[in-house]
Amino acid sequence: MSIVDLGPAAWRLGELVARTSDGELGAPTPCPAYTVGDLIEHLGVMALAFAAAARKEGGRYAEPASAGDAARLTAGWRSAIPRDLGAVASAWADPAAWSGMTRIAGMDAPADIIGLSLADELVVHGWDLARATGRAYDCEPEVLDAAESFLGQFASPDAPAGPDVAFGPSRPLRHDACSLDRVIALAGRDPDWLAG
Repeated sequence: MSIVDLGPAAWRLGELVARTSDGELGAPTPCPAYTVGDLIEHLGVMALAFAAAARKEGGRYAEPASAGDAARLTAGWRSAIPRDLGAVASAWADPAAWSGMTRIAGMDAPADIIGLSLADELVVHGWDLARATGRAYDCEPEVLDAAESFLGQFASPDAPAGPDVAFGPSRPLRHDACSLDRVIALAGRDPDWLAG
């Protein structure tokens, strides 16, 4: 498996986090389980967990994490989370991160699958945050391909649904949908979702 350069997608997501105002933290997102603040807190934990997985470290970030919660955002999150997103991309830039087995969310899995899962997290949650805050979002074709490759293996129209589900049932799409819309629909989002 060739490695995927996740740096631009991580940087873009970090910029979206840094630009989020306090007044936007309570806004809904396309992920029904999360407000903007909940999503941002989740991103911070996600970055640390995937970085630990890249380095095959184990420890507390290898175990399941609780759902995102804006109440746990710490002072300085606008700089800390973008920094940690940059660090996770750097960790996955090492070819060794993509080989062998690793552990995340209490599961052992092939490292290349976890790398593709990170691409999915960066793309889908980047789109979530951009849509929730009324900002534009786009992504590099290779990252979209990696996210679609991951979701294509695991997404299902029969997946659980509801307000507590972060990634719901995949949605049908037009045959001519763009790559980003395909990824978003596979993740259970409505590509036409708009804030407000």
